[in-house]
Amino acid sequence: MAAKKPPVIVWLRRDLRINDNPALQAASITDRPVLVVYIHESEHSWAPGGASQWWLHHSLTAFSKSLKTIGNRLRVFSGEAQPILQAIVDETGADSLLWNRRYEPDAIDCDSAIKKRFTELGLNVTSFPGNYCHEPWQVRREGKHPYRVFTAYWRASLKHDSLPVTTEIEKLQSRRAALALEVTIESLGLLPKLNWDSQFSDNWTPGEANAHQLLDTLLTKKIDNYDNGRDIPEIDGTSRLSPHLAFGEISPRQINAELKARLQAGTLQADDNTESFMREIGWRDFANHLIYHFPATTTEPLDARFAKFPWRKVKPAELQRWQQGNTGIPLVDAGMRQLWQTGWMHNRVRMVVGSLLIKNLGYHWLEGAHWFWDTLVDADLASNTMGWQWVAGSGADAAPYFRVFNPVRQGERFDKEGNYVKHWVPELAKLPKKYIHAPWTAPADVLSAANVVLGKSYPKPVVDLASSRVDALARFAKIKQPAKE
Repeated sequence: MAAKKPPVIVWLRRDLRINDNPALQAASITDRPVLVVYIHESEHSWAPGGASQWWLHHSLTAFSKSLKTIGNRLRVFSGEAQPILQAIVDETGADSLLWNRRYEPDAIDCDSAIKKRFTELGLNVTSFPGNYCHEPWQVRREGKHPYRVFTAYWRASLKHDSLPVTTEIEKLQSRRAALALEVTIESLGLLPKLNWDSQFSDNWTPGEANAHQLLDTLLTKKIDNYDNGRDIPEIDGTSRLSPHLAFGEISPRQINAELKARLQAGTLQADDNTESFMREIGWRDFANHLIYHFPATTTEPLDARFAKFPWRKVKPAELQRWQQGNTGIPLVDAGMRQLWQTGWMHNRVRMVVGSLLIKNLGYHWLEGAHWFWDTLVDADLASNTMGWQWVAGSGADAAPYFRVFNPVRQGERFDKEGNYVKHWVPELAKLPKKYIHAPWTAPADVLSAANVVLGKSYPKPVVDLASSRVDALARFAKIKQPAKE
């Protein structure tokens, strides 16, 4: 009787998909039983926020069902990764450990320690490319230095082929019953205790299948207006793929491959719309490039001048007004309420609400980064860090700190009829569009006719936009000597 072959462990993190999963694909061709493992760790410095945990619960559930269709099962654990993996090895005799790389500072430290430990124990430990088109070290400037400006990075990345999509998996061996330390997805306690997530399910369906459905919808119905439509918050003009990408339910490699296939088939045209969408995927790779080469930027400015920036001391009541969408500035309030109710905010509005917090209120960008981290279903450390440092002017961007978004002008330009504001700030719904983005400028009779009482039914502005901009520029003037590379 032939001896049973030892199993292979595939340790998954934010790569909850069957196809184009390099570690899973490598295990599938070993002719061995495969233990597909997810370990829920919550002790890292950027542990998943509340909205991310909601998504994770449903993503794990969907992935578990998908695994069953190819003859395997998801094994869920809770606790520190290394001792749990050790217990699995001891119990099963597994001699191989595979995973897809992550590039955040804590993840790199964890993976390096685990690789060293299990290699010393004689296991075959192999890691594979993570959920990006390029590894973060692939695209470099001459002299091997990393890029700090997106446009230059994007041009250079186009000279490198995207990492290939792995072959599809039809069957994945599985022999063992439950392991000693296994827990259920429900026991992880990922769902919010309060009714905060009541509208999440109305807006999102986590899982690999829906990620591909959204991509198909974009490429067949929305791509012809993508370049303009993605800037208009009232319409469904974006891909809405960001949370699916954040949890690895679809890979950017798959997206690129589908774009290329449709372009070659002539069902998609190479134009400003497809170029714009491809650049958005490129921004995500760029964020990963930055966090890998500049890991301190999760809490420290990339531009060293900002280490001495005179941030204002936080006033809790002011910060809470921003968080709750009660700043008295309609476009900002609409965005913050959309975020709280749906776990997502339109990207154009993200820049506006960030600018108000940093430039007008004068608060450190980390205040916003932490709030977004807790409330976004698509929270991704690399993208979140890059986005907030970009708005602050302290990150990888050629534009200076004095880029201050005026929320009134942004509203008048990108929400011309005021429909986005009226949807999320219904107390202003009867205001004429002339005043919808600046109700404090409306005459008393117009406010009365719209049933708006500033300071009562709708708050007065938390800050004066004009004077706070002047103050922001004055504070910047204290540190604005050119940064040294």
